[in-house]
Amino acid sequence: MEVDKMDENEWKYHGEGNKSLVVSHVEHSQVLRFLKYPAEEPGNSHKAAKEAFGHLQNIVDFSKNVMKPFLGENYVHHGEVVHLPLDFVRQLSLKVEQERPESRCDKVMDIFSGYALCLPNLTKLQTCHFSESVPPLCIEIKPKCGFLPFSSHVTKDVKHRVCRFCMHQHLKLANGKWKRMSRYCPLDLFSGNKQRMSFALKNLLQEAQNNLKIFKNGELIYGCKDDKDCLQDLNAFTQHLKPYFFPANGLIHGPHCTRTVINELINVITTALLSNSGTCRTGEIRKVHISEGRAHCDASHFHRDILRKGSHSGLPKDCVLSKILQAQMLDNVDIEGLHPLYNRVEQYLGEFPKERIKLQIDGPYNENCFEKLRNSQSEDNGTVDYAVRKVQQYRVAMTAKDCSIMIALSPCPDDELPEPNLVIQTSKSRLIYSVSILDLDPKPYENIPHQYKLDGQIVNFYLKSTQAKQDPPTPNLFMDSEDCTLVLHSV
Repeated sequence: MEVDKMDENEWKYHGEGNKSLVVSHVEHSQVLRFLKYPAEEPGNSHKAAKEAFGHLQNIVDFSKNVMKPFLGENYVHHGEVVHLPLDFVRQLSLKVEQERPESRCDKVMDIFSGYALCLPNLTKLQTCHFSESVPPLCIEIKPKCGFLPFSSHVTKDVKHRVCRFCMHQHLKLANGKWKRMSRYCPLDLFSGNKQRMSFALKNLLQEAQNNLKIFKNGELIYGCKDDKDCLQDLNAFTQHLKPYFFPANGLIHGPHCTRTVINELINVITTALLSNSGTCRTGEIRKVHISEGRAHCDASHFHRDILRKGSHSGLPKDCVLSKILQAQMLDNVDIEGLHPLYNRVEQYLGEFPKERIKLQIDGPYNENCFEKLRNSQSEDNGTVDYAVRKVQQYRVAMTAKDCSIMIALSPCPDDELPEPNLVIQTSKSRLIYSVSILDLDPKPYENIPHQYKLDGQIVNFYLKSTQAKQDPPTPNLFMDSEDCTLVLHSV
């Protein structure tokens, strides 16, 4: 990237979250990620530059030195911090302002520091670069936590039976965050059982919320831009998908078209999630199992009879879901067991504030961090060092619970012979694919008390709402077989 020749017209609005805004290059497979600040905060260029650089460099170091060793070299792209001309940044800010969702405009893009994080555009293929007659397709999934807590510190038995995501849906619905409850359950997706995984993905398609987005050539064609702006026209979406799965015109049409195309998409996503695209090995696939007690959520809508017969297949050891699940399970004391350890650290820092740097509470996230977190002792010896390590393990787990999986797809030309582990064969086409993991920022240390309070609110509200009245019967939108029809609410 030639920073002295930056032109705001070569970049377009890509998306944003609570803390950052992303633009993508119109030709090259690159994105720039800028920090955001409350609109009422006054600008201070010197302070902003120092804070922005430190914040962005911490994100890079955390992704590179902590999350990449846990999740795998092939899945994590940590990027680099770049310093851009302020004139370019300010013109870019003006250009993208009109494209931003209204609900996000309470914060403004950082135009004072000039610093941004440069990353590959993960909606495009990262494994190979064929000429693409059909634009690349990308599926973004935010899977959330894939296991039930097993800590002895858990005080409410319901947490051992119902997953956090399913319980949280009740509170989000009551607070008006979403208009309808999602039937998606993360434990179904993480089960490794293809039938349960397909059921989970169909529920994501039915009610995407912020857990599913699908892009074509980097443009959102399915999912929610924000809480109020959703693109969920299934017929239009199917037309987008047909060239990828049925490239010859006229091969599929009529009332079964939508169901057939959706099933092809779900089979491809399931294959990508269970494969190890980085190091394909022949021979027996080693699988990772979690105990049966932690593998099923009582709130899941998956057919109870099938669950009773046993439907937990386990995940291939190096697939992306397995890597994420193992990182999530660093949270082995639950927030209820962690909160007293956090208080132990806080009490110590209150007495010895200068120790904060030595304990690396806020970084730097150097190469030693991974070894410290991986080798943390299991028994509490009452020390501050133990408490700090458990807190840091929890933060890594929280990052893994909130990350996104990016599956990029592109039709494979007939005359190309890519590596077999980079290709998914469908009934009528071959697709080259890549799998990456996004959203790997370190979770704020100061956020732990909020997480503790929120956990209590979620559990108490779920118990209150389910005890007060039985959930009203919901229509059986899916048959138990793989060949099921997807029904969407009108938007």
